[in-house]
Amino acid sequence: MTQQRWKHRPEGSNWGDFGPDDQKGRLNLLTPEKVLQGIAEVRQGLAFCLSLPLDYPGGNAMNVNRLPPILRPLLRKGGVNMNYQYDRIEAGRPDVLSDDLAILHLQYSTQWDALSHVGALFDADGDGVAEPLYYNGFAANTDVVGPSDIADCGLHGEIAPHSTSCAHALGIERMAETCVQGRGVMIDLHHHYGDARTHIGYDELMRVLDADNVQVEPGDIVCLHTGYAEALLGMNKQPDAKALENLGTVLDGNDSRLLQWITDSGLVAIAADNYSVEIFPNGHGGDCCSVMPLHNHCLFKLGVHLGELWHLTPLARWLRANQRNRFLLTAPPLRLPGAVGAPLNPVATV
Repeated sequence: MTQQRWKHRPEGSNWGDFGPDDQKGRLNLLTPEKVLQGIAEVRQGLAFCLSLPLDYPGGNAMNVNRLPPILRPLLRKGGVNMNYQYDRIEAGRPDVLSDDLAILHLQYSTQWDALSHVGALFDADGDGVAEPLYYNGFAANTDVVGPSDIADCGLHGEIAPHSTSCAHALGIERMAETCVQGRGVMIDLHHHYGDARTHIGYDELMRVLDADNVQVEPGDIVCLHTGYAEALLGMNKQPDAKALENLGTVLDGNDSRLLQWITDSGLVAIAADNYSVEIFPNGHGGDCCSVMPLHNHCLFKLGVHLGELWHLTPLARWLRANQRNRFLLTAPPLRLPGAVGAPLNPVATV
C-alpha cells in the first residue's frame, strides 16, 4: 500500500476516503448500479447532442488565453494531403484522400475539468508551510509538472517547440477511463430565473428542486441549465463579452450551505451550460479566499469534476415538456494522457 502523501487533509474534504492513490474522486460512486439507473430512464430512444460546435464561442473575447481550434491538412509526399488524388502519382488509382490535424485549446468550448485543473495552497504535512497541492494531496511540480521557460508554452495559437507539461497524476485520462456513463439529473435554473444574471445559493437552488420535484442522489451527474450556451450560439462566433457577463444564473460559491449540499448530495460531477459554473471572478470573499471557491470545493477537496459550456437547452425543453428531469448521460472526455482538461461530445438519451 502506498504511503499517504499527507498528514492533514483540508476541512470538508474526502481525501483518502477512496484510497491513498485515488485519482477518480467522486466518480468512484458511478457504479454499475448507477449505470443501470441511467439506462432505466431511456423510454423514447431519443438522443441529444450536448456539445457546442468546438469552434464556439468564437474569437477570444471571453478568454484571451484560449483560442479557437485550428485545422490544417497533413503533408503527403511533399504535397497537401487534402483532396489528394492517387492517379496523379499512380495512374489508374481511383482514390481521393484527405487527412488533417487540429491544434486545440482543450478548454475552449464544451469541456470537462480534470482534477489537476485547480489546486490550492495547503499545509498538508504540518510543517507550517503551505504547499501547492491538488486533490488527494498530489503535488505541483512533482505530480503535475510544467515548463519554466515561456518558450515551451503555446503562444497565440502557435505550436510550442516542445511540450513539457503533464499531469502525471489526476490527468483527464483518469476520468475517461471511467466512461462517465450514468444517470443525469437536469436542474432547470433558466425556467425559474430567466436570462437575468442571478446568483444561485442554497435557498435559490432548493426552491427550484422543490418546484420541479428534482431529487439528486449519490452517484448522479447534475446538469445545470441556464440558457447561456443557447445565447452564445445566437451570437454566431462573435460573442459579446459584456452582454455575457450579465447573462444567466451562476452558482454562488461563497454560500457555505450550497457547498455543503454538494458534499451531502453525493453527486459525482456538475456540468453547466455557462462559462464557469460559479460566479467568476469572485470578489466577495476578499483577498484571503479563493477566487473560485466552488472549484476549490469540488476539484480540490471532493474530487468532483466540473463541466462547462455544455449545450443543454434542447434537452431541458424536452424534459420539461415531458415532465421529466432524469436521463441516461454518456460523457467521457478525450482520453488524452496528462491533460488538465478536455473537450467532449456528451450524449443524453431519454
